[in-house]
Amino acid sequence: MSEQTTHQQAVAALRTSETPLNHDELAKIVAADIPAGSYVNLGIGQPTLVANYLSPEDDVTLHTENGMLGMGREAQGDEVDPDLINAGKIPVVETPGCSYFHHADSFAMMRGGHLDCCVLGAFQVDRKGNLANWHTGKPDAIPAVGGAMDLATGAKQTFVMMTLLTKNGQSKLVEECTMPLTGVACVSRIYTDKAVFLIEEDGVVVRETFGIDFDELQEIVGVPLRPAAR
Repeated sequence: MSEQTTHQQAVAALRTSETPLNHDELAKIVAADIPAGSYVNLGIGQPTLVANYLSPEDDVTLHTENGMLGMGREAQGDEVDPDLINAGKIPVVETPGCSYFHHADSFAMMRGGHLDCCVLGAFQVDRKGNLANWHTGKPDAIPAVGGAMDLATGAKQTFVMMTLLTKNGQSKLVEECTMPLTGVACVSRIYTDKAVFLIEEDGVVVRETFGIDFDELQEIVGVPLRPAAR
């Protein structure tokens, strides 16, 4: 059995998990959903883990806004080069054919619509696909926009990867964002530890759940949900 087949089977098993997913398990599902041939940017935080679960057979090229195209997985041990990092300052490896360029050129790629997809973290996402991920709005909070606004508006698709609930047990999927927006109607898909949500014109669809049934999920999320058609 090939390594690719084994990976596909592992992802299929996760899709029917009877427990919430951890960050690495969720990263495997996100990686499996990225179409072959895509150019993709991974945001700081949970999304960076996706790089660890992409193989050459997936034919996905990773871009990082600090000036690299063809970024690989997180570097380990002797692979670590302090000059070779992603936007989150995590050491990474190169992939064959990778290239380097000026920061301004990297942002031109982001703003020019050259990325097929970006995967970002979030404080909130609402039912219209509005994204809030750079500032909580609190007076003492430190803003951290980075390239998020450029990615959310420049990429052809924006996926969000986050825990569904805050530390206080509040849903991050909300009726309307109350925090400062990063992008408007930009999110098409939300990956969380408890479910995968699709943002569609007529509402929020639950594609699959992990360790929770649909009714329980609806109870903790204050947004009308509907199950995906089977």
